Amino acid sequence: MVLTGSKNYFSAGADLEDLATRGALSDVERRRSFYQGVRLCEAWETMPQVTIAAMEKLAVGAGVALPLACDWRVMGESCYLYVPEAKIGLNLQWGALPRLVNLVGPARAKRICILCERMSATQALDWGLIEEVAADGKAAERAFEMVRAAAEMPPIAVAMIKEAVNATAGALNCTASYADADQSQLSAASTDAKGARDRFNGERKKK
Repeated sequence: MVLTGSKNYFSAGADLEDLATRGALSDVERRRSFYQGVRLCEAWETMPQVTIAAMEKLAVGAGVALPLACDWRVMGESCYLYVPEAKIGLNLQWGALPRLVNLVGPARAKRICILCERMSATQALDWGLIEEVAADGKAAERAFEMVRAAAEMPPIAVAMIKEAVNATAGALNCTASYADADQSQLSAASTDAKGARDRFNGERKKK
């Protein structure tokens, strides 16, 4: 399975204006909406097939969290990753934080999430966040080559290996992130977060 975005970008992340509209929902509906991304990532992570995210141009916020749930990641050489959640007063949710720690270690995970620096494809490869860098416009093509190679292997063995590796690497993931969507809902409602989003939106509009 290959996960792609548009030709212009993989994902620009969640719509910040959508957070404002969630205030009209009931408590149950609002909590369910915050957990939609969690369930989406769980589905991609637990499916038996090999999954590869093919990223072009940019992957922001949730657009980074979802690829972390895939088995492998390929970036176009001009693509960059950007996790701005802390800058807008949110924590990184969708179960992404422990997956990030598994890939790059605690210090680098903190740097990615707290300093909100844009990460180039070269740096992402060097840090072990992705598996390959492809020429611009060729990320999906390279991902399909990899997934076809995986599909030629005995499917039961592949599924069992994937499940075993995920269980070993992610043994504590649920403990670390089981309530991250609730934490995100709480932090999103804070005065600090609202002010941070206003500043972030203002800076973006100036650009």
